[in-house]
Amino acid sequence: MRDGLTINAYHGEAILSVLLPVAQLRMAVFRDYPYLYEGAMSYEIDYLTRYAQNPTSILGIAWKDGLAVGATTAQPLACEMPSVQAPFQQTNLKVEAYLYLGESLVLPDFRGLGLGHTFFDLREKHAHDLGLTHTTFCAVDRPENHPLKPQNYRSNDAFWTKRGYIRQPHLTCQLAWQDIDQPQETSHSLTFWIK
Repeated sequence: MRDGLTINAYHGEAILSVLLPVAQLRMAVFRDYPYLYEGAMSYEIDYLTRYAQNPTSILGIAWKDGLAVGATTAQPLACEMPSVQAPFQQTNLKVEAYLYLGESLVLPDFRGLGLGHTFFDLREKHAHDLGLTHTTFCAVDRPENHPLKPQNYRSNDAFWTKRGYIRQPHLTCQLAWQDIDQPQETSHSLTFWIK
């Protein structure tokens, strides 16, 4: 990888050795718009441990001089939380055919170096290796006039479309987290994209 970046992939129990840097990345990157996530380290460790308990999961990390500057996760949709599986089950889509692409995180100073494509390549190859025919992920829905939306904000929609993903407005799930400007957790709608 260029610019002195190294990409390592971890599976199953090997993920336990890198929980902390990935938890820190999640809390840093998801704090920004559009997720506005007020993270808690205890939740992050619990959340990421799910991947370590699943031998069919993958976690990729981009390292620069020993610092994790990007990370990505995926596991079969059949292993995901019921709230993430539900939209597929309700529309008779075969959960067993999909790899669920979790987060794709890159620190601001390392964006534009190709890590987004590298992370998608890694996860899509993993889907192929597992014999899964489709990949999917969901992204939070925010109103256009959200008060915390930066003026120069640019969504990832064009990037995802170029990667061959199609937004599925009829497939949404609800996940709860605390926004940085809210006193407690609230429910958020997320829409799925499928390839």
